[in-house]
Amino acid sequence: MERGWQQEPTPRWRVLLDRARVAPASPGAVPGQIEWRAAAPQSDADRELSVLRQQLPRPRIIAFANPKGGVHKTTATVLAAATIGNARGRGVIAWDDNELRGTLGLRAGSARHARTIRHLLADLIEIESIPMPELADRVDDYLRHASDGTYDVLAGEENPRFAQRLDQHTVRRVLDLLCRTHDVVCVDTGNNVESPNWQTVLRACDQLVITTVPREDAAFTADWMIDLLHEIGLGELANNAVTLLSCATPGPSQMLDDLRKHFATRTRSVVTVPFDPSLETGSSIDYAALQPMTKRAWLTAATAMMEQS
Repeated sequence: MERGWQQEPTPRWRVLLDRARVAPASPGAVPGQIEWRAAAPQSDADRELSVLRQQLPRPRIIAFANPKGGVHKTTATVLAAATIGNARGRGVIAWDDNELRGTLGLRAGSARHARTIRHLLADLIEIESIPMPELADRVDDYLRHASDGTYDVLAGEENPRFAQRLDQHTVRRVLDLLCRTHDVVCVDTGNNVESPNWQTVLRACDQLVITTVPREDAAFTADWMIDLLHEIGLGELANNAVTLLSCATPGPSQMLDDLRKHFATRTRSVVTVPFDPSLETGSSIDYAALQPMTKRAWLTAATAMMEQS
């Protein structure tokens, strides 16, 4: 189902219940009688915030994927974590699991130190045995933080040779660890669909977000990835995916409507986020610097990612 960044009718899976409240007696009412009347309906933004702030039955893993580079995977991972973190206040982490020099650690969070996933793995055996709440403090030594403290960042390793150490077992252990300390784990994946790392993240995630921009090569690769997921037994994950269309330029794109319609037939939801000049330079992402329209669009996008299908 398509969901754009502009205000749209309430999606069919979201049920809005009428609520009643006790109100002061209106003129003509019997003294002492309680008068019931329907409360004003929530705004779309209020409903979306309530979804983001919901109490989760278990930690939620959101994977951002498209084997094509330059399709805003890292930007989407950061802004999803920032949006959810701003709503929830804490308990959100973005992990740069790109195997070939991912840039999430540079574009998000304040670098209090130079530690990355490599340093965490070096101490993983010791850290795994630590109980909560001490565990959260220990893991924090390896994390960077957003400037407003609403989400954390686990930076990737810049040395591409390190990718060999991220085998299936190790990636699963890292995810389990992050799920012990955080409520929402956003994972920026790499481009190698054959790697055990990539497939482990997708098999472990609760929600897949397919990122693309309105270009033929990016959309083709996203479509090909959906076919691949069906072939390797992850068809349900693909069907339940959220397709995120990021506008890379300020002007209208002739392809945008066609891509919305196409991916609406292949995934659960299609969300469009607009171009924002603060993201154009490719430097550090500052959520506070986004235009109001962009923040509103990301609130809708993050809600689609957090809703239970």
